Amino acid sequence: MSQKKQGAEEAHAYTPGLKIKAVELIRKNRVLPIEGEVLLNVGDRVDYDTVVARTEIPGDPRIVNVSETLGIDISELRRYLIKKEGDNVEKGELIAQDIAFFGLIKRFVHAPVTGLIESLSEITGQMTIREDPIPIEVDAYIQGTVTEIDPRKGAVIEVKAAILQGIFGLGGETHGEISIAVASPKDVLTEEKILPEHRGKVVVGGSLITDSAFKKAVDAGVAGLVVGRIEIDYLIPILGGDIGVANPGEGEIDVPLIITEGFGELAMSSRAFSLLSKLEGRMASINGTTQIRAGVMRPEIIIPHVDEAVEETAGEDLSAGMKQGTLIRIIRDPYFGSIATVVDLPVNLRKVESGSSVRVVEVRLEDGSVVSIPRANVEVIEE
Repeated sequence: MSQKKQGAEEAHAYTPGLKIKAVELIRKNRVLPIEGEVLLNVGDRVDYDTVVARTEIPGDPRIVNVSETLGIDISELRRYLIKKEGDNVEKGELIAQDIAFFGLIKRFVHAPVTGLIESLSEITGQMTIREDPIPIEVDAYIQGTVTEIDPRKGAVIEVKAAILQGIFGLGGETHGEISIAVASPKDVLTEEKILPEHRGKVVVGGSLITDSAFKKAVDAGVAGLVVGRIEIDYLIPILGGDIGVANPGEGEIDVPLIITEGFGELAMSSRAFSLLSKLEGRMASINGTTQIRAGVMRPEIIIPHVDEAVEETAGEDLSAGMKQGTLIRIIRDPYFGSIATVVDLPVNLRKVESGSSVRVVEVRLEDGSVVSIPRANVEVIEE
């Protein structure tokens, strides 16, 4: 392979990354974990909490050893039953009894759970009570229009919206009005900046969020939080334990939290803060779920467009990979979290501090300095 051809191919080594886009066609596939009933049709308009589909997950079976509890022969079991197969029972309800010797001996069996008597074994003397089914509903999560239907599973919903992806997040899905609580992307979100009027809103900070601010946000009933960074030590008391590696965003948390930059001395990127500021007062869907195993999921903020206040720009076509001028984020030390612009994509391998020879990208940092970074240590920012 010629060096020229090799250089062209290496320059198009695509590095996926976070999105900070004012306009994108968002498609969300909202499906049930098992088959059920879909309640919508193609063309229907949906709101955030519109129910797309519903189903029921069978309850757990509970085994009750009736014959052993009563101390009776299995062949005589049915004589002592109060309830039989197909009957519904409430927790604590009498299902079998043995009263003998003029009432001197009394033995009772009560239902351990509320449910349906599914079966009775005349071989083991055991009764199976199936707990009540667990209802499951999937809502739309975003405002939009139904464009596809899977009749037994769910639907695809589309909307033209702004989207920002975070580098890390916690908590699940919610929605609320965007409210900017700080003056600049460098400002710390402290507890005095969390106000009573933030109840039900998605509150945007600048750089750090303090642990006291998070606690106050929970007490104030905010819908969600979006900030540039957080101290790693804050997360343990928030979660009540360590963060999981495979699914760090699935921990229990009272308010969804999205971190746009990472950990350490980082301000929210000016691009992210500027876009969120322009969209203040709009309703947004947010999801703090972060998954770094197969099927990567990024935490996200989706803000549907209700007018033309935010102009659509062509943006850069990233399908061809990085090139001069591409905006990237550095995801390893010593420049972790820094936003930079690609200056050059050298073809030849270069030896790095570890002694390995790798392909690098030369980037210009926000302070104007140019540094070489291994390509594996950067991710493209889609604008």
